[in-house]
Amino acid sequence: MTKIEQTLEEMVKAETEAKPFNPAASHPSDDEKIGISIRYKHTKIMEVSEATLLKNRLLAFFDHTPTAEQYKILKTTLLQRTAQAGMNTLMVTSTLEGEGKSVTAANLAISLAKELHQTVLLIDADLRRPSVHTLFGLHPSAGLSDYLLNQKSVADLLITPGIDKLTILPGNKRLINSTEIMGSLRMRELVREVKHRYQDRYIIFDSPPVLGCADPLILAEYVDGIIFVVEYGKTQQPQIEKALHILQGKNVIGMVLNKYPRVKEHNYYY
Repeated sequence: MTKIEQTLEEMVKAETEAKPFNPAASHPSDDEKIGISIRYKHTKIMEVSEATLLKNRLLAFFDHTPTAEQYKILKTTLLQRTAQAGMNTLMVTSTLEGEGKSVTAANLAISLAKELHQTVLLIDADLRRPSVHTLFGLHPSAGLSDYLLNQKSVADLLITPGIDKLTILPGNKRLINSTEIMGSLRMRELVREVKHRYQDRYIIFDSPPVLGCADPLILAEYVDGIIFVVEYGKTQQPQIEKALHILQGKNVIGMVLNKYPRVKEHNYYY
């Protein structure tokens, strides 16, 4: 047994038996809405496999597991803090690379999409190191960089991974001059368009880390709120304080402590 196979087996055991992957036959998306159900006419469909979700720790998909329950708590807290205020554009960032902000953004998007009256658009706004498409095992031919530089329409870039009410705008290509592009009128128009198109949609932006470049500081000007991811046992307090100082005056609505040691199953309540 390879190390990867062993790790996957351990994850399955730790998370309890996973729910079978069964995306809706109608492949609902943002293209057409009928009550709370939606179906695709234009959006590309690239169904993600259960093995890919497990391998890349997108565990919010699997109900009744400890990790999924933690994301439900995060989602509920988020809804309580944003719904009444009409805040639906949210940026997920971190202090440094490798703290799990992309995995957190993807899991939060999946958890929000499970809400009965909620649709979600996950946008990979990490122009320097886009990774959302790899988390879902997608192979897009175009992404956000093509919207910003090549005048592609949003509709031509959207992908559904086969998860009900979740749509993805992937990043695809790396951009060296990302700061200038992030501050462009085209990017501001994108945020404005996706925010107002559907009132019951949450838009989650996966942003670069704050201490890595100026991009998240620019994106923070466009969005309603910021979710700040901190890795347990790694990120130092002075680094966190420096990142929060950079974001001073921006609406940081919450902090997520990621990679916290798992509570033993016999101590896990219901």
